[in-house]
Amino acid sequence: MSAISSPSQPDRAPSRDEAGAPPPGAGGWPALRAVGRRAAPALAVFTAAKASGFAVFLALLAGSKSYAGKNAAFGGGAHAWEVLGSWDGKWYQRIAVQGYHPESIAAVGGIQHLHQNSVAFFPLYPALIRLVGECTGLGAFGAGLVVAVLSSMVAAVALYLIAEKLAGPRTGLITAALWAVLPGSGVEWAVYSDSLFVALAALACYCVMTRRWLHAGALTCVAGLNRPTSAALIGAVVLAAAIALGRREDGWRPLGAILIAPWGLIGYLGWVGYRMGALDAYTTLERTQWGHYFDWGQYTFHTSVSLMLGKHLLWADFEVPNLIALLLLLSLPVLVVLMLQLRLPAVLNAYALLTIALVVPNAGLYCNYSRYLLPAFPLFLALAYGLRRVRLPALAVTIGVLAAASGWYAGFALFELGAP
Repeated sequence: MSAISSPSQPDRAPSRDEAGAPPPGAGGWPALRAVGRRAAPALAVFTAAKASGFAVFLALLAGSKSYAGKNAAFGGGAHAWEVLGSWDGKWYQRIAVQGYHPESIAAVGGIQHLHQNSVAFFPLYPALIRLVGECTGLGAFGAGLVVAVLSSMVAAVALYLIAEKLAGPRTGLITAALWAVLPGSGVEWAVYSDSLFVALAALACYCVMTRRWLHAGALTCVAGLNRPTSAALIGAVVLAAAIALGRREDGWRPLGAILIAPWGLIGYLGWVGYRMGALDAYTTLERTQWGHYFDWGQYTFHTSVSLMLGKHLLWADFEVPNLIALLLLLSLPVLVVLMLQLRLPAVLNAYALLTIALVVPNAGLYCNYSRYLLPAFPLFLALAYGLRRVRLPALAVTIGVLAAASGWYAGFALFELGAP
């Protein structure tokens, strides 16, 4: 019998029925405090690993000779750390301060032949930037960092709770540490919406696992205001709720989750369509102004082959991030097989697979796949399952090395050498 599922192991993964059982104890603030006490070690592990990588990232930026020019070209400031607010971060700051403009505006970076529209960026994150800025007096850059950092910590706690429920606290701690060092994790402490989305998605999945259906539906609805790939989360929550309805579990609440979940995404896409005068306005803007469109994987396949053959690419300046993305894409089949062997709850499997289906077959910026796949956190549960058998000293060294390396491959390689 597998070491992962063997009942003789104290840190084993429970069955689907065990994973779906409602948690004991009262709700409300006492339960919240109890969760805080349980998750405090995970938060400490995540913060230590993330801070270590972040320190390496800042040290590399300080030694860079070109960051100031790139920052200015792509919307950042003159200081090294302000690169964290460049690229897409500048769009989020602009929306937080100025709001949306339905007309096309020149692309950040002064690319004269390309015009882009701010409505490609969903409203939840810039709205929170504005709220935090008005409450604290911070500028858009500082407020964006606050929202992202706090969201990354919430995500770490949610991921810990998921892994702890499936396989015990040790696996939960390792999962929280891995969240800090994943290939795309450089955007977790930057003016980007990724941490916020993962926090909402992980909480929604945890609510499904604990059969809090209305909470799951509400979190999924809110996530729909944050990123278009929330469609994967909606599909996963709706599938899990439909299974519960088919089994006649939990009364009407799964139906409530189904009815609530999609309206954030539908509402924003509908607003864009209304403002732009076409129902398919968002997908049209993504294709014509941002170069993102579904092509059944042709772009991903041809770019991957070109990289393996050493051919020149359009975005040749992003050579290192492209190679990181290639290695991640090549590892996907292995990660998927390992994930499916764990027999995770349906909501986790469906969410990861749907995220892959939305991301990989799309044309876009190849080097960003490490970031686009960051929300597919169930894929990396298999790594946490494997590492839980490693002794503590070796595990500490492993996480420490990965944390330091993440300062380069998840931070410097994306923000300085590539385009996050």
